[in-house]
Amino acid sequence: MADQDTDESVFETIRRLVEEEHKLWDRVELDYSAQARLETIRVELDRYWDLLRQRRALREFGEDPDRAHIRPASVVEKYKQ
Repeated sequence: MADQDTDESVFETIRRLVEEEHKLWDRVELDYSAQARLETIRVELDRYWDLLRQRRALREFGEDPDRAHIRPASVVEKYKQ
């Protein structure tokens, strides 16, 4: 099913980002570049988890999950935790 393929690609992106995040955290020291990359990864993870939540909500209410779109960081980062 196309929905699952798309969900799977979102999950794959999340998995790759988490793997990279873990590799960075495994370093003894984090230089400025590593810290900046960790921040970028954090934001990207937020954006992809948001995309997945959008897809699930659309599907739950009988809508086309392919209507979901990745939102800009400026939008996603303003959400309350």
